[in-house]
Amino acid sequence: MYQSLIFMKFFPYPIQIILIIVFLLFLGNPQIFAQKQIDDQLHGWVVYQGNHKLNKQINAHTEYQWRRANGFSEWQQSLARVGLDYQFNKALTFSGGYAWVVSYPYGSQPIAMQTNENRLWEQVNLVQQLNKLQIQHRYRLEQRWIDTVFRQRIRYRAQVIIPLQAAYLTKGNGLFLNVNDELFLGFGNGIEKNILDQNRFITALGYRFKPDFNIQFGYLNQMVFKANGIQIERNHTLWTSVVYNLNFSK
Repeated sequence: MYQSLIFMKFFPYPIQIILIIVFLLFLGNPQIFAQKQIDDQLHGWVVYQGNHKLNKQINAHTEYQWRRANGFSEWQQSLARVGLDYQFNKALTFSGGYAWVVSYPYGSQPIAMQTNENRLWEQVNLVQQLNKLQIQHRYRLEQRWIDTVFRQRIRYRAQVIIPLQAAYLTKGNGLFLNVNDELFLGFGNGIEKNILDQNRFITALGYRFKPDFNIQFGYLNQMVFKANGIQIERNHTLWTSVVYNLNFSK
């Protein structure tokens, strides 16, 4: 009981939910890792994202992710994503768009050959302010054409932005901490041994220069669960992110 009170005191309710989900998935179910082939690998990702204001409610989304394997020495994946955001209000945004993804053979569990993926995506993003913390819940659906194979996937990301300096809240610039976890589940035709596709946990230190520009450096733990139900990649990744938004509505 005492331990439960400590847990409630130091972790806000949304963070408690995130921790409980992660515990149930990765600690509470030993079958996930029992009799598996798990390979640890070192990767590096560099991410650019921008949401560019077109008018009061519509933004254009642009994104590119440079994903490298074996440190930064070889390709893991190249991802370009574009879309439109409709901001219903400050707490709710609807989005949709297109992504082009090229995946490469790499590491201890390589795919058979390079693949090209055309992807449609639809998204709902909820933002909640809890005292000084910003909580985000992102729900995303994906329709994926990987060469000639069609797959579907649903993703859920819970994210907490924690200001580390008073100026972050009062002046719009300063240090912050980004902690998030994203779960990927496959569904529909073509699912083989398991529906669990990936899990990504990120913790990053960021600096916001102004509300539309920030840089983050941190650690990404990417778990990739292969379709055969046996092989798992545990990718320890140096994660760098640049967010720069433009305003075309002026």
